[in-house]
Amino acid sequence: MAWTIGLLVVFFAITIGIGLYCRRHSTDVNGFVLGGRSVGPWLTAFAYGTSYFSAVIFVGYAGQFGWKFGVASTWIGVGNAVIGSLLAWVVLGRRTRLMSQHLGSATMPEFFEKRFASPALKIAASVLVFIFLIPYTASLYNGLSRLFDMAFPGIDYAWCVVIMAVLTCIYVTAGGYMATAINDFIQGIIMLVGIVAIIAAVLSQGGGFIESLNGLANIKAEGVAPGAFNSFFGPDPLNLMFVVILTSLGTWGLPQMVQKFYSIKSEKDISKGTIISTIFAIVVAGGCYFLGGFGRLFSDKIGVDAAGMPNGGFDNIIPTMLETLSPVLVAVVIVLVFAASMSTLSSLVLASSSTLTLDLIKGHVVKNMSEKKQVFIMRVLIVVFVAISAFIAINKDKLSAIADMMGISWGALAGAFLAPFLFGLYWKRTTKESVWASFIFGAGIMILNMLFRESFPLVLQSPINCGVIAMLGGIAIVIVVSLITPKPDKELVDNAFSCYEIEVVVPAKKSLGIK
Repeated sequence: MAWTIGLLVVFFAITIGIGLYCRRHSTDVNGFVLGGRSVGPWLTAFAYGTSYFSAVIFVGYAGQFGWKFGVASTWIGVGNAVIGSLLAWVVLGRRTRLMSQHLGSATMPEFFEKRFASPALKIAASVLVFIFLIPYTASLYNGLSRLFDMAFPGIDYAWCVVIMAVLTCIYVTAGGYMATAINDFIQGIIMLVGIVAIIAAVLSQGGGFIESLNGLANIKAEGVAPGAFNSFFGPDPLNLMFVVILTSLGTWGLPQMVQKFYSIKSEKDISKGTIISTIFAIVVAGGCYFLGGFGRLFSDKIGVDAAGMPNGGFDNIIPTMLETLSPVLVAVVIVLVFAASMSTLSSLVLASSSTLTLDLIKGHVVKNMSEKKQVFIMRVLIVVFVAISAFIAINKDKLSAIADMMGISWGALAGAFLAPFLFGLYWKRTTKESVWASFIFGAGIMILNMLFRESFPLVLQSPINCGVIAMLGGIAIVIVVSLITPKPDKELVDNAFSCYEIEVVVPAKKSLGIK
């Protein structure tokens, strides 16, 4: 406990110090929300990665999918790196930066308004962000509960929630996006070092990598072929594919992820950021799921019920695997999970507060708002959002409906926003009617899944599988609806896409100069 408290005190002090240092960057809306659109590749890439991977991944998903798929769950991390990071940066990075600045949009809802000339789209998107980001925010605390009980036996978990909420509030309200980005960089370093050390320590308990794989080959489970848990695609390749798609492609439609591209400083930073973000994802996401794949080797410590499920639920798997680590490594684990959770929490509340302030309150509730007042309201809303999420986390057992919504928030947001945003950047024929159709389908199918899950076909009763259908269905809907509805105004579209046609001068090493 002494090691853990000591490392946490140092970590918290650095976090708060950075927040106070960055106050000078957060005096106006552009600085507070986007860091002045001048954030370098390392900070942007780490901000993207740490917003992507939280305690939900490290404790919840790694344990759950590692138990179900064995070492094949590592494919989820590979998919997160290739699709969720590499392709996301290549496909969305440059165009998002160019068009968002050209249109003067600081949030995803504002992008929809200006790209499709529809204030109603901005309001609808803002409502969806508010509804589905809050429960997602609350879910971040869940991954801490088991580890907190392990590291601080006898201390109420509510204190963990309160401490994390207060510290996040302080540095985000003080320094805005720049404080978040710098802290994300430090938190990302902790995550990289921590996951490598933990994997090495856990595998050594099983006699090393080869012996651990051999141990998985001997694991027997009802309805699972022998050796499936150490096979290339695991015992259930179809459901594994659904998880890979949702957790990888889903990032393309999440406001808190896409918004990172708004703040990139220059062209070369996009190239560097792409590489850095991908390597970060390979180590952190790949490492988390790889670690979780060996969870069944600890079945004797975890305990298995009559149905073959781990005692205490899937969230109990990773903490049990780490119980026998040295005090120093346990301290590193606690700091790692705090860092992962705080980085994602800060990103989510900043996205929520900026969206609600700029897209709903400004111009609708309050007609004339100065820059200073907008920043003040965003700071107040950050405190409100963090307080709400903390309340939900502490009372999660009493708020079962909201707890269910946590599992569908990712699918609903990605299902509603992915296709309209992607086609809005690339396809001039995209119509606002198709955007409305995607909003309704993506959010609607996930809400129906939550309310009437047993009425869905068996394969779609899983929120993960249903989220994949929401995303892929949204792509088809945007294409079909755009083709059967009237073409958008030519002047509006040409103006939006004109930012891609501006000629720039580059050195000969970047271009032959021959047409």
